[in-house]
Amino acid sequence: MTTRFVVTGTDTGIGKTVFAAALVGALNARYWKPVQSGLEAETDSDTIARLSGLPAEHILPEAYRLSAALSPHLSARLDGVEIDPARLEPPACADALVIEGAGGLLVPLTKNTVFADVFARWRIPVILCARTSLGTINHTLLSVEALRSRDIPICGVAFIGPENADSQATIAAIGRVKVLGRLPLLKNLTRETLHRAFRENFDTAA
Repeated sequence: MTTRFVVTGTDTGIGKTVFAAALVGALNARYWKPVQSGLEAETDSDTIARLSGLPAEHILPEAYRLSAALSPHLSARLDGVEIDPARLEPPACADALVIEGAGGLLVPLTKNTVFADVFARWRIPVILCARTSLGTINHTLLSVEALRSRDIPICGVAFIGPENADSQATIAAIGRVKVLGRLPLLKNLTRETLHRAFRENFDTAA
């Protein structure tokens, strides 16, 4: 069976796209962002292409490209678009596939549907990206509960930021989740420094 992962986060702006770029590169995978909100700056697919080192054909087209960098349900409304969650089906491909959500698990796609509802339908193992800074225990454990309440398989937690051994261990113990590793914040973020940091902190064979 083809290796597939969903990469999501405990919040927006925590570095999950950078983590996804490292993972895609390490697995020589295909990348798919189902819904892209915000087109003025570099999109997440653009970031993956820049940092992963993979050919353009590995970056699969988004199902929805929305103009404003807002919650998808609001950005879609401003664009006069209605997101149909049934259209969000993982692309079939022979290679490994990494799918990246938007923001956190309960980010709304429509008035009645959040990303976690779609993940529950897919039943693809989720990698939960979490900060190491203050507040991460609460945010991460709430996200774990949201996943478990929908019976979504959890691959583990990938921490992003400076070492915080107590918080990381507390989340692992209380949340009963596997810690996959920790990606440090890179002052000089390039394809090379990212791949090196990922290799040093994560084991894709595990």
